[in-house]
Amino acid sequence: MTKPATTAKNKYNAKTYDRIALQVKKGEREQLRQHAEQRGESLNGFINRAIRETVERDNKDGDSE
Repeated sequence: MTKPATTAKNKYNAKTYDRIALQVKKGEREQLRQHAEQRGESLNGFINRAIRETVERDNKDGDSE
């Protein structure tokens, strides 16, 4: 990717997305990545899906704020 393209992509990402740092124990990241890959997902996509599904389930259970 050229420098202007990288700069444009970084600017778009900064404007469009929030970042969340996630820490897992050594080795767990690889297990999660493999799990996601087996389902045709990226690690980021899997984590986002897991969060969305958990929030949805919690809201149905009446456990939301």
